[in-house]
This record gives sequence, C-alpha cells and structure tokens, in this order.
Amino acid sequence: MTLYQRLNEYSESDYYGFHMPGHKRNRNLMGNELPYSIDITEIEGFDDLHHAANVLKEAQERAARVYGAQESHFLINGSTAGILSAVLGNTQRGDAVLVARNCHKSVYHGIYLNDLKPYYLYPEFRQDIELNTGISVSAVKTALKEHSEIRAVIIVSPTYDGVLSDVRGIAQAVHEKGIPLIVDEAHGAHFGFHPYFPENALAKGADVVIHSVHKTLPALTQSALLHMQGSYANRRKVRKYLDMLQSSSPSYILMAGIDACMDMLENRREEVFDPYVDRLKALRESLRELKALRLIETEGETYDPSKLLISAGDTGLSGRQLYRKLLEEYHLQMEMAAGSYVLAMTAVGDTKEGFDRLRDALFAIDAQVLEGRWKDMPIRKRVCGRLPAAEMVYTSYELEALLENAKAHGVQFVPWQKAAGYISTEYAYLYPPGIPLIVPGERITEEIADMCAAYHTLGFTIEGLKGEEGYIEVLENG
Repeated sequence: MTLYQRLNEYSESDYYGFHMPGHKRNRNLMGNELPYSIDITEIEGFDDLHHAANVLKEAQERAARVYGAQESHFLINGSTAGILSAVLGNTQRGDAVLVARNCHKSVYHGIYLNDLKPYYLYPEFRQDIELNTGISVSAVKTALKEHSEIRAVIIVSPTYDGVLSDVRGIAQAVHEKGIPLIVDEAHGAHFGFHPYFPENALAKGADVVIHSVHKTLPALTQSALLHMQGSYANRRKVRKYLDMLQSSSPSYILMAGIDACMDMLENRREEVFDPYVDRLKALRESLRELKALRLIETEGETYDPSKLLISAGDTGLSGRQLYRKLLEEYHLQMEMAAGSYVLAMTAVGDTKEGFDRLRDALFAIDAQVLEGRWKDMPIRKRVCGRLPAAEMVYTSYELEALLENAKAHGVQFVPWQKAAGYISTEYAYLYPPGIPLIVPGERITEEIADMCAAYHTLGFTIEGLKGEEGYIEVLENG
C-alpha cells in the first residue's frame, strides 16, 4: 500500500484529529478542492521523516529500489535542500571543491555556508548550436592534478538545456583521487526508465545524486529525491544535514506524491513511458522538417531528447521574440527563452493534443517567416549564451567578512554599463535557469557587463539587479 493509499484510507475513517494542521481535514471549510482530507502531521501510524521506521522508511526504500541506489531520501524542500546537504555533508569548513560553473545557485549557497574555495570548470560553448556543452573528463583530470587539495567534485548533468556530461568518465577520474562526485541531476529524474533516455548518474558511478521528481515526472512541485551509494561520500553527515535543513513538519501530501510516482515507476513504467516516447519521437521527427526555425540537436547521449530547443537563430529574431509569439498568439507557455532559442520541456504527462498544438504553431510561425511576415518586426540584438569567465578576487565568504568591516569596505550601486572592473557583492543570474553570471567576490568583466546589460534591455529577468535601470551592488574601492 502506498503512502497516498494509506492517507486516503485514513481520511475516510472516523478518526477525528485533535492535532495539526488547523483545517482539520475539513474539505467543506474552505470551499475548494485542495487535498485537506489527507493533509496530516506525524500522527500514530504515519511515521516521522526524520526518524523513518515504517511507512516512510518503506517508501524511501521503494525509491532506492526504483533508482538503483543504496539509500534514497525524500526531499520536501525541493532539490535545493538536497544539494545543500550534499555539499555541506561532503566538505569541511574551508575545503577546496571542484565545481562546474554552470551549477544552480544552491551550489554556490553551499559554498558560501561552508566557506569553501571553489575551482571552476567552464563548459565549452558550441557556436553552431549556441549551447554550452558538458564538462569534459580531461578538464576534471587536469584540475584534480593541479589542485590536490580538492575534496569533492560537483557537476550538473543534464543542464537546464538538456546537455549531458560524461558522468561515468568523470566518476572514474574523481574516484582515483578517493573523493566523492556529486551530480545535480534535477532535470534527469526520468533517466533510466526507457531506452530512449540515458542511464541515470547512479548507474554511471556518481556517489550523491539529486533528482527533482516534479520537473520531469508526475509529482508535486517542491518534491525531490537525494540518492547515495558507495563509500566515497560521507553518507552519515549528509543525513545529518538533511535533518537540519528540511522542515520538521514535512508535507504528507508532497511525500505521498513522491511515493505515488515511485509506485508508477515500479509497476506501470512501460504503460506510461512507451506512449510518451512514441509521441515524442514523432514530434521530434516532424520538427526536423522546419525550414526557418530549427530543432537543436546533438549527437549520441550528450543530450536529453525530452527537451525541445527551437532556434530562431537563422531568422534574425531573438529567442525572446519567439517565446512571446508562442505565448501571446498560440497560448503555448515555453519553459524558457534564451538568446536565440526557446526551450519546451516535455514529460510523461504531455498529451497528443499538446504536442500537436506545439507542432502546428511552430510550422505556422515557420511559414510566416518564410513568407516575410516577420520582416517588419523590430530586430533585436541577440545575446550570446556562452558562460563568460570571471576573475575570483574573494570567495563569497571572504567577501562577506570584508563587508562586515564597513570602515574598510563600503558598497555602491552602479549601472551594468559602467560595472566593468568592479568587484560584485551580489549574485546576478538569469532565472530561469538560476545559473550565476557573476558571483559575489568576482570582478565584473566588460563581457559580463555587456551581456547583462543586453539581457536587461531585452526584458529578461536578471536576479540581483536593482531598479528599472539595472544597477548592481559592488565594492566602492574594488
């Protein structure tokens, strides 16, 4: 019996709750369809996430079995809680870590919290498809050879755009140094459940893997999993941080959603994935016939085919313009707009009708471009999506220590156009995907300043900028 089934059975019983939460499982009170009837706290018979011994222990063991992990843990604070626990649990204060520079902001928060010294690996940028590629094994080996003090390696695979790194090769290189590999596989929770998709990072040797089950599987927003295996990771310490960083009042609705998803993967995998993959293959095949627009694809297992990247690069238009057209004229909400392309995320929950609408809209726009119907639209300068390198002057923790001494170091706000040369005291990142373009303690280059100014002008959301004019906080004398 799944957790959801247990909760539903309990909701239909005559038990009356003199306990939290305050809605008392009364569906009629609020006059809506929210699942009050199965929203409970840690009552008799329903276990405790932080000391799981029965139903939640069984549910997490089911997740481990499904993914092939030695242990799995429910995350009800999203993948962020898992990433923070993985980083903090596998480092000591002041340690050096090797980090893919295109990691999610939560990795950087972990670096700050443990006063870590990061060495960054920048992905190469492929101009032909305007994508940042994966992290190479050779780059990992070189960095580990040059910096013997590194105590953990952290990468993201797949990226927000669906690009994979060679996790198996990287894991082998990392394990030769006797240290753990942490993989943010938040966007790859569906990996390994159909031959059309790559194996997951656990099967490739990663020590700690984080999945956002809500991103590409039918689970509720904010639900995720952390998996561990092997002897390189400090599993005891990771568990300790999970206990510290997750709510002491975990949502049974979120946990039931995770468990229901695991039940589907264990018992109905083919039933769910086979028709989805058939529809996805047919859609990708049809989109290869686009003339002006273009379906961005890479070779082999370097790319997650569930992600549809549609480039407007050959049209002279920006990804933002294509995004707005799809939204406003066809009522199709894309996941993200980049400089020259849009990203459509697909998952097992997608319907044939949804795929058909997207296909028809893209071909209609394609025809309009070919007919010249877009020629009078204002052509805006596109922004290159390459992740620019920056000079790290201070670690984020060192910078915070400096700022505590206001007499020595003050701050000021400068517009992006004039920010080059200053040391940033803020993160600046596009959201989505939440990858920092600049990290506190880094010196802003001309390239970064120009890129952020361009993104701001084009209407992209850049977290970290202040005011309508796009100001960034920097050191006064840096």
